[in-house]
Amino acid sequence: MKLFYSPTSPYARKVRLLAIEKGLDTLIETVTIDTANPAPELLNANPLGKVPALWLDHGETIFDSPVICRYLDNLKQPYWIPREPTAEIEVLRWEALADGLTDAAYNLVMEQRGRPEQERSPRAMERWTTEITRTLRYIETHMATLPSGTTLAPLALAAALGYLDFRLSHLLRSERSEQYPTLLAWYDTLRESPAMRATQPS
Repeated sequence: MKLFYSPTSPYARKVRLLAIEKGLDTLIETVTIDTANPAPELLNANPLGKVPALWLDHGETIFDSPVICRYLDNLKQPYWIPREPTAEIEVLRWEALADGLTDAAYNLVMEQRGRPEQERSPRAMERWTTEITRTLRYIETHMATLPSGTTLAPLALAAALGYLDFRLSHLLRSERSEQYPTLLAWYDTLRESPAMRATQPS
């Protein structure tokens, strides 16, 4: 298998975290992609030109991180996405929440970094900032319900928080750190794990 990824992509990081934790990383060749100038190989794997994209050994491709994670999880037990319906929905709900947080953070970063200042939309940036802070407050008050142990949920959340810490640290830390003590204590412990260190954005 061949995984196209960007070292700064939180979506790709979620996939890489799962692959490492499941012991599948040795079966996957990783190919670094410049998403601003996607290589033809990536476009052949994913016409949207986005990472992550997974090229399977038999020639088929899979893209979008939730789909890739589901595929990888099916390859080897124990499953990190539970098969029991109630537990499965809870894990996928947390993945969706983490991915939504990532979406808002990514949009804000792209608006700030990808446009000249005079072309940026203050209204859009305010909306995304509000989405981020509102979601962080929600997560802070619901940490007790985060599925623990070997599930995809904490990996998805760690990837989202890692992107915030990398690109928008002021929204996660500084004066706001007092608002998220439980969340930050959890994240600051998890980010020292071998998988998190191996996938640190750069």
